[in-house]
Amino acid sequence: MFLIKVLVIGAAGKVGRLIVEKIQQTDYTPVAMVRSKDQKEMFEKKGVTAVMGDLEKDFESAYADVDAVIFAAGSSKETGAEMTIIIDQEGAIKATDRAVHFGVQRFVMLSSMAADRPEAGDHSIKHYLFAKHRADEYLKKSGVPYTIIRPGPLTNGEGKGRVFLSEHVNGGESISREDVADVLVKALKHPKAENKSFDVVEGDTPVEDLFRH
Repeated sequence: MFLIKVLVIGAAGKVGRLIVEKIQQTDYTPVAMVRSKDQKEMFEKKGVTAVMGDLEKDFESAYADVDAVIFAAGSSKETGAEMTIIIDQEGAIKATDRAVHFGVQRFVMLSSMAADRPEAGDHSIKHYLFAKHRADEYLKKSGVPYTIIRPGPLTNGEGKGRVFLSEHVNGGESISREDVADVLVKALKHPKAENKSFDVVEGDTPVEDLFRH
């Protein structure tokens, strides 16, 4: 599988910006999907192609000539349950539908730890976990080659380049946004990551060595 252009949905977010930076360090070309002209200009000043798209409206044109998608969009805690459904659930489902339509070769989803078992998650974010769960399950059934990454609580610290990745992790260990971004980008090309779902937290395995065994 030879990937050229990678559409980053949610590129202007905290993890999204890091994803774009990580892609720039590879042989791939990032395409940042943003909602405002200011965001578009910000990426273009960095030499990154940016396209306009709004998950609440239409964003089909963003898929032109892209080979893969990383979905890193998400509502914030301040926006409430309604926006969580609109962005984290329905936005991700629409993004999956467009990936099917355009024949995308790989779809990497940024999910959340416990999204595979939302009924057992923290009550205060249960609506968020169920939204993520529905989006993840929809992607699995879509037929698009996928990887789902479910990180533990996110921190803003500098990435350590070492993580623990497994189908299930018990516990609430954290992980830096930078390391999550790195894992998402690494998942793009490895056959052993295809059609798999993983929890990821801070650990001892170098990100470079993920998916090799």
